[in-house]
Parts: sequence; C-alpha cells; structure tokens
Amino acid sequence: MPIPAPETQKVTTWKVACDGGEGALGHPRVWLTIPEDTGFVECGYCDKRFEIDREHAHSDH
Repeated sequence: MPIPAPETQKVTTWKVACDGGEGALGHPRVWLTIPEDTGFVECGYCDKRFEIDREHAHSDH
C-alpha cells in the first residue's frame, strides 16, 4: 500500500516550482511539469504532491 504524500497542493498551472517551503531548511528550487495523463507530479526532494485543478487550469501546457 503506497504511503500518502506529506502535502498535496491543488494548482492551476501545468508547470510548478518547489523549494520545500522551509526557507533555508528547504531544498533547491526545482521546476516540475504535471503530465496531462496523470494530473499530478511529486517533488523528488520533499515528496510534495501537486495536483492540477483541470476546471481552472491555464492552458500553458
């Protein structure tokens, strides 16, 4: 059984940035692209999950 992501954030853009959100205790900023088929992506550093809000998503994909 998979372990749930530590935090999930709904977003309206297909490309998101993650820096861990902890200031100096976070991680390097990485840009993640949400695949259209899955609708989510998880950060490789902190495992934060970004889910696309398809009803309000911007068409920058």
